[in-house]
Amino acid sequence: MKSQLADYLNRYTTFDSEEIDLIFNSLSQKIFQKKEYLLEQYQVCTYRFFIVEGLVRYFKTDSNGNENISIFGIENWWITNLDSFVNEIPSHNTIQALEKTIVLCISKNDLELLYEKVPKLERAFRLITERMLIAIQRKDEIYMKQSSKERYNGLVDQIPNFTQRVPQYMIASYLDITPEYLSEIRKNS
Repeated sequence: MKSQLADYLNRYTTFDSEEIDLIFNSLSQKIFQKKEYLLEQYQVCTYRFFIVEGLVRYFKTDSNGNENISIFGIENWWITNLDSFVNEIPSHNTIQALEKTIVLCISKNDLELLYEKVPKLERAFRLITERMLIAIQRKDEIYMKQSSKERYNGLVDQIPNFTQRVPQYMIASYLDITPEYLSEIRKNS
């Protein structure tokens, strides 16, 4: 796990082994079984989660009980509700494991202490956050211009084996189409 985290963080800036040890030792490992919640709606998000193994979904449940999935998180991704985590307010979203998921997590206080001890970690997290926001913006821009079939094919191309790991109705929610229409797209692909 430590080498996996080191490989990931070193994509953003170079950390020596002592810094990696300090970072790794500030994280705690948690295991979530399929359907367990990392974060429930209206709960304050107290961690940033690094997915070592597994798959999660980030979604909001509307007043009619409909789930709207905005993000899937896979191995080597950080996931959190940033607004809730930073501002210590209840989350409007839920994070749920879709399969057995192993995460490394860090609290806000521990992260702030690490920023002081390893200043370049703050730079790494800034870059990670920037890339995440860019990906969200691109998704929104691209999805407005693409057909449902193009969105589905793009998802399949970006994350191989993803459609075997996620139920069809969740993929439909993420793509903002009906499960029936997704079934037609898959049949004709």
